[in-house]
Amino acid sequence: MLEGGMRLLFGFEEEFAEDIGNDLPKAVIDASQCVVSLASFDGGKRFFACSGILISCHKSTTRVLTSASLVTTSDTNDIAGNLEIQVYLQDNQNTIGTLQWYNLEYNIAVVSFANLHCDESAKFNNEVQIKPHRDVVVAIGSIWKTGKLMATRGVVTRRKTKLDCEELKISTCKITKAGIGGPLIDLNGNFIGMNFYDKEQTPYLPSNIILRLLSQYDAERTVVDEVIAHEVMKDDVIADEVIDSTERNRWPLPKPCWHHPSSVVREYKSYKRKH
Repeated sequence: MLEGGMRLLFGFEEEFAEDIGNDLPKAVIDASQCVVSLASFDGGKRFFACSGILISCHKSTTRVLTSASLVTTSDTNDIAGNLEIQVYLQDNQNTIGTLQWYNLEYNIAVVSFANLHCDESAKFNNEVQIKPHRDVVVAIGSIWKTGKLMATRGVVTRRKTKLDCEELKISTCKITKAGIGGPLIDLNGNFIGMNFYDKEQTPYLPSNIILRLLSQYDAERTVVDEVIAHEVMKDDVIADEVIDSTERNRWPLPKPCWHHPSSVVREYKSYKRKH
């Protein structure tokens, strides 16, 4: 925060405005242990930072589900080349990650890392049905480098997303950009979806769609993108789409800017009244 109380908004280190991390059921606390933070770097300069979710650990390899924004250029909506990915775990360990798979239409990606065993993974349960405006859900995110966990509570609504992807759903959980790629879970710790960011509402991709996409990735293991991912990242990257970049869903994000705290409060209260 600058002298005079000016505050940086829409940065990667901005914490959730209402953090309920110390007031959560045990099942939610346990589920939060599968949340990590990730950052990508271009020549030593940070490119993007967000949250992610541990989804599997097989032998010495662990997989993380996150947002493809971690490795996507904002101007052309394509995969950026020559990025280094770092993963920061809850036990204060950090390691180098490798992009394994991505789908830019749904803005999801899988990053893997080796030689660090993780016992926790997201709890997928397709039988869970969330009732709009009734069942409480929790959005969880992790701040890059510090690894601080953040949580905010809300409900799922029937509102339509303003983003291009029509299969997204909306919750009233108010997150920041640091929460992109983090999980939306119910009070029993079940994984409901992966969060994205919008200034006025919080979209999430439902878990059933994520499971469908991950199943396709596991079954096919083939490169089908019109631009072969081998040319821009690691040799084992799989791109699960053939859509031209000009026709893909767009995932715009606000640029960081300075605000006075009073204007932030007014904006947040206005957001609350809409919901």
